[in-house]
Amino acid sequence: MKLTSDSSVPSEYYDENFVPGTTNILTGNQQDDNSISSNKSLKRDKNGLVLLPQPSDSINDPLNWSKPRKIWHLTLLAFITALTAATSNDAGAAQDSLNETYGISYDAMNTGAGVLFIFIGWSCIFFAPASSLYGRRITYLICLLFGTLGCMWFGFSRKTADTIWSQMFVGISESCAEAQVQQSLSDIFFQNNLGSVLTLYILATSVGSFLGPLIAELIAESMTFRWVGWWGAIICGATLVVLFFTCEETVYDRQLKIYEAARIENGENGGSFEEDDKRDHHDEIKDRGVITTSNDFTNSENKNDLDALVNVQSPSSSANGHTNYDIETNDEKPTPYLKRIALITPAPYLQGFGFKQYLNRFVIYFKVFTLPAVWLSGLLWGLQDAYMTFFLTTQDTFFYDPPWNKSNTGVAIMNVATLIGAVIGCIMSGIFSDKHVVWIAKRNNGVMEPEYRLYLLFITLIISPAGLIMFGVGADRQWPWQCIYVGLGFIGFGWGSIGDTAMSYLMDAYPEIVIQGMVGVSIINNTLACIFTFACSYWLDGSGTANTYIALAVIDFATIACIIPFLYFGKTFRKKTKSIYIGMVALTQGMG
Repeated sequence: MKLTSDSSVPSEYYDENFVPGTTNILTGNQQDDNSISSNKSLKRDKNGLVLLPQPSDSINDPLNWSKPRKIWHLTLLAFITALTAATSNDAGAAQDSLNETYGISYDAMNTGAGVLFIFIGWSCIFFAPASSLYGRRITYLICLLFGTLGCMWFGFSRKTADTIWSQMFVGISESCAEAQVQQSLSDIFFQNNLGSVLTLYILATSVGSFLGPLIAELIAESMTFRWVGWWGAIICGATLVVLFFTCEETVYDRQLKIYEAARIENGENGGSFEEDDKRDHHDEIKDRGVITTSNDFTNSENKNDLDALVNVQSPSSSANGHTNYDIETNDEKPTPYLKRIALITPAPYLQGFGFKQYLNRFVIYFKVFTLPAVWLSGLLWGLQDAYMTFFLTTQDTFFYDPPWNKSNTGVAIMNVATLIGAVIGCIMSGIFSDKHVVWIAKRNNGVMEPEYRLYLLFITLIISPAGLIMFGVGADRQWPWQCIYVGLGFIGFGWGSIGDTAMSYLMDAYPEIVIQGMVGVSIINNTLACIFTFACSYWLDGSGTANTYIALAVIDFATIACIIPFLYFGKTFRKKTKSIYIGMVALTQGMG
């Protein structure tokens, strides 16, 4: 990586041929083959594909963590995601009891759902700058604290204000799973397994979203509606304690390690740094926030996908002549346990308490709305959340009455079909997509474009709209139950495949601003969900269920079809936004 003296970003970013997200999975380069690290042997997986980002040689680098350590961190993040999704979707189980006991109207509880979505989306933009300055851990702990308080408040609900404002706290709690989790995953896993990692994330979201209402209904029937909130508070509180003692900080100043190692290997300063030169360079790194250019996508064709996520190979020569990746640690000692679980881990460029830096970052995050990929991902993922509001409302409207005659639990169980579809969709757009993208890139001389992720959505283009028609029109016209359940499965398939693809495409396209991009997607996503929450009942009443779902299917088809112009012009869009991307990277990671 070659640095200029007047910039906080690598010089290859200013190459006229540089395009954000475009990389070569065989060489690891974008355009500049004369970077400072080009003389250093690149670390590769067992298939000879370059590991990106390139890990340092430190045992404390999260990319070099042991397999059990990575699995535990992944488990914690997945559990947080499922838990916050479940608590955000469990209020419906208490609606009937709140209405009968305290006269709280269904419209008021619908307003609470709108407040929930607003605070899920817009809380992200407040927490994201803090995670870059003070560490990831503090944001998770704060969000879980809000979740605990929100669930307790809901458990004590006796008036309309309780049901509305408790959802504000619950919404804040889920914001950590909307952007922070993806950033943490990119801290500890190589981008060559991006789709598979996000598959686990979307699966956790699906489990919480679709099984949360079922679990809440079972609790309400057996223990009264208040225990829906109290059990949420108990589990959130317990998770908060576990997280405090076992969730390690994943922020790591990898750039300094890699840069110094490269200079030493290239023989600069006689093969070593003089102490004052090293100190001056470290100060420069802190001030400028030097970044890596290696966060691009490659893939491993490892048969065991979980092992591919967390495993590295022992040092040996592979059949193709490449050296397999091994953690070559230096004399650096492991970070002490208390430091790994510190409440706050200040960024190396933090000045004072960082208030000014926080405000600067907060403003800069709004620039993500100038990136077309953010809008594509936000619209695709946001409309899936909106469709969930519609099919849950339709379930409550039709399936308690003849010919269905389902109980509250029976209606909640219908979401199992949606979950099964989501699992299949996640596998297609996650694990299969990883392999599919590498296959296309190899046929393109190793050059990988983020738009390769979008091809598999042509399957979803047919299945997702068909599911909306089968369920909505089928419920209205009393089609056979098999058609209804298959429709729900197809809707779930769209949820899983689109969620996985939308996020992986954006992370591939702009790899150095993952959290900023996810914040933009979350705001678009939850703002749409809020709007559709308020419009849902009026639309269904005004147009009728069948006509409404036909319209939703047309919207769904047209939105997913937006991948077609992105397949043709996506690289042009990324090239046109190159200066915005470079500016955001420089400012968010290196400004004072």
